[in-house]
Amino acid sequence: MLAKTARLTESGDFARATKSGIRFTSANFVGYLYITSDVSQPARAGLIISKAVGGSVARHRLARKIRHCLRDHYSQLPQGSLFVVRGLNNAATADCASEINEVITNVVKKANERAIKK
Repeated sequence: MLAKTARLTESGDFARATKSGIRFTSANFVGYLYITSDVSQPARAGLIISKAVGGSVARHRLARKIRHCLRDHYSQLPQGSLFVVRGLNNAATADCASEINEVITNVVKKANERAIKK
């Protein structure tokens, strides 16, 4: 479980991350990373799980798996960033640990590459 300060809860923050953030797509997940200039705040993460994934039980099971993987990789996120994971249609049957690791690693790598270019 992520600490309360590490959770993304406001709809405006979700919108900012998904519309303006760096995106990486895997087979079952999409990761968005929006980097803010406020490094005094910790990174925050949130989930978007579509109803197309399945019923309530399947969606909540997937959310728990994603949060568990996020907890392990949370330290890789830049300070002050907003990170959103979107679960796609077949995500309930996916190997979450490896794909979430891939999504986080690649989106952080893209962010670092863009920071170097500026």
